[in-house]
Amino acid sequence: MDTLELLAHPVRLRIVHAMRGERMLTTAQLCALLPDVSKAMVYRHVDLLCGGGILEVAEERRVRGAVERAFRLRQDRAVVDADTVKSLSLDDHRSAFATALAVLAAEFNAYLEQDGADPTADLVGYRQHAVWLTRDELLELIGELRSAIVPRLANKPTGDRARYLLSPIHFPIEEPPGDPATASSPGNSKPM
Repeated sequence: MDTLELLAHPVRLRIVHAMRGERMLTTAQLCALLPDVSKAMVYRHVDLLCGGGILEVAEERRVRGAVERAFRLRQDRAVVDADTVKSLSLDDHRSAFATALAVLAAEFNAYLEQDGADPTADLVGYRQHAVWLTRDELLELIGELRSAIVPRLANKPTGDRARYLLSPIHFPIEEPPGDPATASSPGNSKPM
């Protein structure tokens, strides 16, 4: 299985999210973080991610006669490269986006199921904004978002830090206007 295929499954993508931030987690700990996913499914998907090189065994120890493994995410392997993204069909993009939305919904539901979940106090946000941007303005905005987010990806867990799932999504919602010189307008309509 290639990286895209491995990451394009909601449970595997949730496991990858849970492992980010240089965490070392056992399968039992992953099961606790994904209470809505069966243990058998978590074990199966951890095995697939290990087989695909996205997870690696970081540590092994004996616990009551069995070997318990702690896994670590291989950050360099948990990305889809630019060439692969360029080669995706529209249906591939549709499928990948549906997976991302399924993960967001599952993670949000898992959050709401926690004892003491308080979206207001936890500063939960899911706003959407429609903005008009040129391609250069969009590239600038993407750069600004990266500048704000990338340094925080290196944050280590501390007693006062909570993990947040950030999912910047942007896509055009209308066709860009045609060449202004040829576009028809109420004052510049052409007879048919």
